[in-house]
Amino acid sequence: MKRVVGAVLAGVFALGVIPAPSAPAATKVYNFTAEIWADNWFALYVNGKKVGEDSTPFATERSFNSDAIAFKASYPLTIGIIARDYVENASGLEYIGKPNQQIGDGGIIAQIRDTDSKQVITATNKSWKVFVTNKAPLNEDCVKSKDPLLDCKTMLTKAPTSWYSATFKDTSWKSATEFTAAEVGVKDGYFNFTWAPTSTLVWSSDLRLDNTILLRTKVLNAPKLTSQASTPFTVGSPDFSTGGLLPKANTCDGLGISPALTFSGVPSNAQSLAVMMDTIPGPLR
Repeated sequence: MKRVVGAVLAGVFALGVIPAPSAPAATKVYNFTAEIWADNWFALYVNGKKVGEDSTPFATERSFNSDAIAFKASYPLTIGIIARDYVENASGLEYIGKPNQQIGDGGIIAQIRDTDSKQVITATNKSWKVFVTNKAPLNEDCVKSKDPLLDCKTMLTKAPTSWYSATFKDTSWKSATEFTAAEVGVKDGYFNFTWAPTSTLVWSSDLRLDNTILLRTKVLNAPKLTSQASTPFTVGSPDFSTGGLLPKANTCDGLGISPALTFSGVPSNAQSLAVMMDTIPGPLR
């Protein structure tokens, strides 16, 4: 009898020291900023949820604005973008009834930054997957039609269910096609951001006829982030004297000798630079 009691007591003691299960580690939430320019309109999805869209309505003709969209999310990231080129109706044409009635073209560029470090963690390029849901006109000779809605043929494909979700399989989708700024004809809001070297203008393979596309990519893990100090824009010259001033000989009021100028920290999206010089002291002219 004593042996039995001892065994029971030992069993109770062992059960009493079983540790309680630990709580699962909390998933870290990060702050991100998406910088996007599109011709003509876009909507952004992250991990299955819509986090923002173009601030200018799709129906706005010649809309070339850009947008910065802030959002919070956890890794892994599934990024989905629907992009639409402007068309007046199902014909796929724009400026209908006007002398410049034509087939338009699309284009989009996007980069997503870790808000705290400012570093780009993903950006549009040919590694993204693309799916076309609207193509028009299929018969390009209708571009001069007086009734393009009747004469132009259109291809419409329903967007796959939950195409922006993390579990959606995009293996059958094609790779996005990269385009140059000249091919897209960038303007206006495109120049509001400093695009990283890895950020590329993309679309489907047909920039003109494919009017609505879906884009997807994934970022599985948080990249190693390093602090980056922004490089200030600086103008220099071997002709500068103390305080960054030019001698009078290098001005129009002197001998008019053109100074040698150097520039550093120029934004990557800068198209041109302009320099204004004036005599100090004296009124600005």
